[in-house]
Amino acid sequence: MRPIVFVPACTRDFGEHPYHAAQHKYVDAVVLGADCAPLILPSLGEALDLETMLALCDGIMLTGSASNVHPSYYSEEVLDPSLPQDPARDQTTLPLIRAAVKRGIPIIAICRGFQEMNVALGGSLFQAVQAVPGHFDHRENPELGMDEQYGDAHKIKLVEGGMLHQIIGLPEIPVNSLHGQGVNELAKGLVVEATAEDGLVEAFSVKDAPGFTLAVQWHPEWRIVHNPHSMKMFGAFGAACRAYRSTKRTPS
Repeated sequence: MRPIVFVPACTRDFGEHPYHAAQHKYVDAVVLGADCAPLILPSLGEALDLETMLALCDGIMLTGSASNVHPSYYSEEVLDPSLPQDPARDQTTLPLIRAAVKRGIPIIAICRGFQEMNVALGGSLFQAVQAVPGHFDHRENPELGMDEQYGDAHKIKLVEGGMLHQIIGLPEIPVNSLHGQGVNELAKGLVVEATAEDGLVEAFSVKDAPGFTLAVQWHPEWRIVHNPHSMKMFGAFGAACRAYRSTKRTPS
């Protein structure tokens, strides 16, 4: 049996009805890149039975999203009220992250997931990277087609000897860029794995976590089977999920 990987859902309104939703590309990445079995986790907030859920899963993938982590979690006011929020996801993923890291459950986090992982562990964010002196505008151009939006935007430098460098085996790689927010203060215990050309943190891991933890700001899930770097990352995540599953007691 394949390891079960939770994909926490966003909340969306379609018509007059609210839904728990996850984009196909993230679910596909779990299957095609990690060779695991995805299970969409509803954003129930405090109503979620964390203990039951964590006993079931062998890994967690935190997805990107149009919404942002609410800045009250790092003691700031909302800078731009026109940008979407998702309080139900915040209330679900932030405690989920802390509990999963403590248990050693493998985690791979992407874009919003990267940001919420930093916040969950005590860090803060730039709410508008493009307004911070010395930083580029890392947002996509919405007037372009999807392939162009998700095309290579800039290079990142991998920290020599770091976890990501060991997985990919190169000193730098090109990545896409579709985010307006980014890491300001890195949470205590997190280790930088890669930076953009303007110095913005693009990847980190949890230094003393008992399990695999890798968070990236770009979108490796996009057309994953055509990107060897992404396949290596998700392959390492999948291997960690299988290793974690093997340590769990199986029913007689």
